[in-house]
Amino acid sequence: MLSAENLADLVSSYNPKSNRSQLIAAYHYGQRMHDGQFRKSGEPYFSHPVAVAEILAKQKLDDATIITALLHDTIEDTPASKAEVAELFSPQVADLVDGVTKLTNVQLSSVETKEAENARKLFMAIAKDVRVILVKLADRLHNMRTIGSMRPEKQMQKARETMDLYAPLAGRMGMQSMREDLEDLAFQVLNPEARDSIRVRFENLRAASGDVVERITGDMRLELDKAEIAAHVYGRQKKPYSIWRKMQEKDLPFSRLSDIYGFRILCDSESDCYRILGVIHQRWRAVPGRFKDYISQPKTNGYRSIHTTVSGRDGKRVEVQIRTFQMHEVAEAGVAAHWSYRDGVRSKNPFTVDPVKWITKLVNEVDDDDDEAFLEAVKLEMFADQVFCFTPKGDVIKLPKGACPIDFAYAIHTRIGNSCVGVKVDGMRVPIWTTLRNGQSVEIITAEGQHPVSHWLDLVETGKAKTAIRRALREMDRGRHVTLGRELLRSAFDHYDKKMTDKLIETAAKKLRLESGEELLARLGSAEQSARETVRILFPDIQDDKNTHVDHQRAVIGLNTGQSFTRRPCCEPLPGERIVGILTAGSGVCVHAINCDSLERFEEKPDLWIDLHWHDGKHAAIYPVTLQMTISNDAGVLGRVCTVVGEAGANISDLKFVDRKPDFYKIDISVDLSDVEHLVSVLSRLEAEPEVATVQRLRRTDTT
Repeated sequence: MLSAENLADLVSSYNPKSNRSQLIAAYHYGQRMHDGQFRKSGEPYFSHPVAVAEILAKQKLDDATIITALLHDTIEDTPASKAEVAELFSPQVADLVDGVTKLTNVQLSSVETKEAENARKLFMAIAKDVRVILVKLADRLHNMRTIGSMRPEKQMQKARETMDLYAPLAGRMGMQSMREDLEDLAFQVLNPEARDSIRVRFENLRAASGDVVERITGDMRLELDKAEIAAHVYGRQKKPYSIWRKMQEKDLPFSRLSDIYGFRILCDSESDCYRILGVIHQRWRAVPGRFKDYISQPKTNGYRSIHTTVSGRDGKRVEVQIRTFQMHEVAEAGVAAHWSYRDGVRSKNPFTVDPVKWITKLVNEVDDDDDEAFLEAVKLEMFADQVFCFTPKGDVIKLPKGACPIDFAYAIHTRIGNSCVGVKVDGMRVPIWTTLRNGQSVEIITAEGQHPVSHWLDLVETGKAKTAIRRALREMDRGRHVTLGRELLRSAFDHYDKKMTDKLIETAAKKLRLESGEELLARLGSAEQSARETVRILFPDIQDDKNTHVDHQRAVIGLNTGQSFTRRPCCEPLPGERIVGILTAGSGVCVHAINCDSLERFEEKPDLWIDLHWHDGKHAAIYPVTLQMTISNDAGVLGRVCTVVGEAGANISDLKFVDRKPDFYKIDISVDLSDVEHLVSVLSRLEAEPEVATVQRLRRTDTT
């Protein structure tokens, strides 16, 4: 374990102006607080905070961060208090220690807590002071290095948590070296056989072909010396987890992997980077499609470098990364480089990016009450590679790998995304589900009145797009449900010869303990609440025999003796809807819904109109209604739709394909229903299906 004096010497080596006495005082205070505590391995517990402080000191961080590392477990595990730490050291240190303590208490993989809710807490803590997560990552790194003393089930839990959250978080913050260490340590626990197998294959390869890394490094140095370019060249074999992940992604055995070695060339200036690229490509053949310029288009975490893959010695493919020394510092240390010190002053690296900006942006873009959407957005942000596309004006839009034009539209503005109807990529009209590639120019076509549809959620990749689509769909569904609910409730009031008023609606909402009358109407429209039950709540003395079955031949009241009725196909009225009759030649009566457009033809013929209403009681499911649907063109989707209709107690009497596309079908289906509430139930079930893009009741104009 590093002594207090040795730790102070380490910090002084890069920051001569550090407060040596305070560092030593914090060391001894932490040692005293943890006295008598031991780790699972039997070591004194204080060896852990010292190791965490040493990790951060090697990253040349400020005094407050180092002291926080020494004290990061004191508030939680010892008699020390935040007030005492603030008094002895500083309020800033106390806040940092308290922040790390809160992160420690956020058990992200615990079954007792909500992962999504805790992820939000984690990122809110980071947004207050990014040094909190630097200490937490160093804490996790040392715990993973010493994980062998834990119980096997605890090792698996911590390793999975590290792989799923902490390693990608380190990567998103640009701390690539720490990310690789965390991934490899977690990989050793999660899949030790695979890791050992890759290490053995590396050893066999080295025994068979010698030190390939040293030979290729020598060749590169020779070419750069010829071009009189001063640069530092070094190579390495890639980490076992990196190799294993590539084997899984490409479904290739180890023997067929081409770029298992990586080489870095560091130089003084950006112009030298491009000169070096020219030297490498002149000497070795570049592999098509394996060139990335992150200098002209940096990653969102501040990463800058040129990547190219070439066929090296003996035809072996090798990856070459070219960057300046300043770029390399950010590539390895990420945001830690923003806080590092040299010669007593904070380092001014121009390439560092403050992660608080993207964290704050992420928090602001996702609904406050939607923790699941927040977690989804976090994972998308951390795991996704970036692609860069251009607006027609030349502005660069950064998107995750796999993004489509809808993502692009929402990245510009939510209004653009909501009204997107088409897209042109590089001047050509393409489907909106097209996967975008680096360097493409994208033009979004919009139209007034356009709204998002549910299947867009399956197309988009970005958290911002998913959140905006969900919000728009909720608003659209609510508006539709409120309108339908009002009509259902009015019909129920009419059924009992009662007059519906806004005051009665509000009264019913209060009795049902709902926030507002609008909430009640929305529940009625989505079939969560019965309209007639709502009326009976207001008028409990109403008698209603639900078990009375209605003879379908006498379902309509208001006809004269001997008159028969026919439901018109233009509006296909259902029991529960307001209806009117139109006399026809002979003794027949055509029944229309009161809002049917076809009734306009009879406005000048009042003598043909007959006041009708449906008979009270339970109607048989014999009244066909046509629904128009757009569904995914995938195996089993149509069968699933038919199953959903059947589960709702309805029968499909006819089905017709209206339009066939490679990805979607538009169909008209005739469904036999009993009343308007039955219709609402069927529509709600169909709308809930992810493969159903749109579904609506089809209304026509009667031309007969």
